[in-house]
Amino acid sequence: MIFTPTALEDAFLIDIEPKEDARGFFARTWCRQEFAARGLDNQIAQESVSYNRLRATVRGLHFQRSPHEETKIVRCIRGAIFDVVVDLRPGSSSYLRWQGYELTADNRRAVYVPKGFAHGFQTLAEHCDIAYQISQSQMPEAASGYRYDDPAFGIAWPLPVSMISERDLNWPKFIDGAKVAPAG
Repeated sequence: MIFTPTALEDAFLIDIEPKEDARGFFARTWCRQEFAARGLDNQIAQESVSYNRLRATVRGLHFQRSPHEETKIVRCIRGAIFDVVVDLRPGSSSYLRWQGYELTADNRRAVYVPKGFAHGFQTLAEHCDIAYQISQSQMPEAASGYRYDDPAFGIAWPLPVSMISERDLNWPKFIDGAKVAPAG
């Protein structure tokens, strides 16, 4: 696996290193030892999948409140998405900055989203499947988020939004100095 640091402190892009032959290829998508060697969270408590029917669907911006913060590894396994991470850690050199990455079934790229980040994505195609490896079990009472269009972050989504949940529309906007959004 190839770990590429991003402009956001502690976030990484992860590319596979396929071993090819006449049948196709084989590649690791996760290795506890490689994550540990880089000082990254190497615990996986849960795997989840998100299916999205429509192009331009937005999910997010989501995170878990303390003490249930979670690290995520996000990969698009069918279709294509614009994946966004926002650093919400006040002590970080990249505090309140965001970055977006195109994750597709073809490029097989993943994003390592550290604890303390918000995460969201927009589908770039119809019928997208997104796979998550998550360091904490789901704790619905700790689920939180901020609006996808919050001017505090200024995320440049590539498409006009075609679909978003009522819950995601009702997340509060970030207010400078606020530590977390209220439970949803």
